[in-house]
Amino acid sequence: MSQGSNPNDTKTARTRSRRNRKRSDNAGPRIKKLRILLITGGLMILAGISTVFGMMMAVASDLPALEDREQYRIAKASIMYDREGREITRLRNNENRILVTSNGISPTMKQAVVAIEDRRFYTHRGVDFRGIGRAIVADVTSFGAKQGASTITQQFVKNATAAQSNRTVMQKLRESALAYHLERQWTKDKILTEYLNAIYFGNGAYGIEAAAETYFSKTSHPNCAPKCAQVLHPWEAALLAGIIASPSMYDPVTFPENATKRRDLVLLNMLNQGFITQEIYERGKLQAVPSVDDITRPYEKSEAPYFSTWVRQMLVDKYDAGATFGGGLRVHTTLDLDMQRSAEQIIAQTLPVGGPSASLVAIENKTGKVRALVGGSNYEERPFNLATQGHRQPGSSFKTFTLVAGLKNGLSLNSSFKSAEIDDPSNSVLIKNYEDSYLGTASLLTATTTSDNTAYVRAGWRVGTSRIARTAREMGISTPIHRNTAMILGGLREGVTPLEMAYSYTTLANDGRKPMGSLAPDANSPTAIEKVLQNRRTFKRQRHRTKYERIFKSDVGQQAKIALRSVVTNGTGKAADIGSFAAGKTGTTENYGDAWFVGFNEKFTIAVWVGYPDAMKPMLTEYGGKPVAGGTYPALLFRAFMMKAMQIEKARADGKKSPTEAVSGPIGVPSTTSSDDGVTGGTGGDGGDTTERQNAPRDRDRDRDRTPARDTPRETTPEPQTTPPPADGGDPGSGGAGGGAAPSP
Repeated sequence: MSQGSNPNDTKTARTRSRRNRKRSDNAGPRIKKLRILLITGGLMILAGISTVFGMMMAVASDLPALEDREQYRIAKASIMYDREGREITRLRNNENRILVTSNGISPTMKQAVVAIEDRRFYTHRGVDFRGIGRAIVADVTSFGAKQGASTITQQFVKNATAAQSNRTVMQKLRESALAYHLERQWTKDKILTEYLNAIYFGNGAYGIEAAAETYFSKTSHPNCAPKCAQVLHPWEAALLAGIIASPSMYDPVTFPENATKRRDLVLLNMLNQGFITQEIYERGKLQAVPSVDDITRPYEKSEAPYFSTWVRQMLVDKYDAGATFGGGLRVHTTLDLDMQRSAEQIIAQTLPVGGPSASLVAIENKTGKVRALVGGSNYEERPFNLATQGHRQPGSSFKTFTLVAGLKNGLSLNSSFKSAEIDDPSNSVLIKNYEDSYLGTASLLTATTTSDNTAYVRAGWRVGTSRIARTAREMGISTPIHRNTAMILGGLREGVTPLEMAYSYTTLANDGRKPMGSLAPDANSPTAIEKVLQNRRTFKRQRHRTKYERIFKSDVGQQAKIALRSVVTNGTGKAADIGSFAAGKTGTTENYGDAWFVGFNEKFTIAVWVGYPDAMKPMLTEYGGKPVAGGTYPALLFRAFMMKAMQIEKARADGKKSPTEAVSGPIGVPSTTSSDDGVTGGTGGDGGDTTERQNAPRDRDRDRDRTPARDTPRETTPEPQTTPPPADGGDPGSGGAGGGAAPSP
């Protein structure tokens, strides 16, 4: 070691030297790895570019197939079957679709669509990146999907390829590539025209010309076909443009309030984008949307048109119009055509000609599957579906929800309540029983059997209207229920449909277990679709499964069944007795405007509504000269159909051909022929011995729960028949025009 050298410096130098040698030795492998990564990344980028380029070139050959006329040519009809595999109807887009050129569509229609669907349509190149960014921001800030990012071009491509069963990632990339090519091969006007020709506008209208004819050819533009789309007013164009996003939600017939709000939004967008003036905007907002009597639906060839149109809209909502009308689907539904035809025949042979209409829904308890659905008497004359769209006041049939809510929350059938008039002027509430007949005190069981209004209101107050409304919703009522006193007795601000009532009572028939099908339109609806096939494979890999939600305990259901059974054996629903277990509740609204019977046995739940579909018209004489209450026609229809349905089920179980013949005459309705003592009844209230009817002794039980209240509807109890309908559902008399004489006292 040299003089003056520092041993520590020498060690440091040696350590540094060793580190440098290690770094030098490791540098080689690192450089090699980096080179491999760069080469691999470059190759992947080239492969991606090649794939995209190849896809772009490949899909270019698909552009002619997107033409509306080509889609029209290759479309394959979808077929709808009943539970036994029998054809119900065929769904075709080319039967009700009218292709028009650009000149056949009014400029205001194109402007309306652009205003609400894709305001940057004329400036983007198929994909609106600004729109995507805006949608992402809106979705993030609202913690959910609030805005769509698809352009009209992308929507058109998606609709044109919707018949394919599974939209994989590659399929979506292919759609983007097609949209890219479209914007470079087709003009904006052609894309918009083809799009409007391919859109489904609800109510069977496929394409813009069919939509214009369906909604406006009867009223504002009579005899406009085949050029109705050419003459649309701005507010009419706005309505149609608003429907595109959801033909069911914005249907002006079913949801006029939704349709009006949506149309006004389109008009506002048109104003803001300079398409219309302030004057036209204000004028457009004042226009009424088309009602059921204003529209002209395309011809519907179907064995069960009310059911098939209901299911058709489900398919459009679930799978898009392209697949529904042109995808060659095989839709196996839950409908039983034997039961459907029996229900229609029984109704036609029971109700008086020219009198009220009826709706009937039958659901299988165990599965929640719809087996029959009668939405009206003549679809061609009146396509409005009373079963799924007819929101009517339920009367005392709604008391069942108070009964269940009470039993869930501590009441028993022996819980007693005061049966006396309720007069509370400060809250505008006056509750009475019919003819001021009161029991003084009534148990919950007795109040249910006799439909005691005053006792039930007191029970409802003790339970709480919020709990009643929640119970109704959980059991299957979808219509919003307000929490006022009137709702306890079925006085609702918005009525309910027979479909809702049948489904909710199914929960009770199952002792508190609500059946829910995976192919049902939502979690609070019964099942109408068993399976959907395409090319013999399950479409979109969606299979039907039934699961159950426990709504209330089994013992609550058992107690409620005891109460509703007493309605049939001893109360207002005696005419519904089928000779074996059956339970249910009658309902009759003020002035006899609506009459219901909703009930069940071990196998089926059935809701029957009787009334005039056009308005709240009192049915004061239609039941053989007497009022139509829930225990008259509705209960009789329940009984006749339930017995026929069980007969069909038994025949199938025994391996026999299902009996489809209905009864040969009115079901248990009093005869219209002269009686032995010379007293002649009227037909639907016309003719007959009016004096005899007016002076006939009155049975206090018939209208016991009819309440002349200021805040509630009135419920009635029918006059029990001295001679029950024959067990085979035949005609006890010779019946006239579907009416019948007054029942014997």
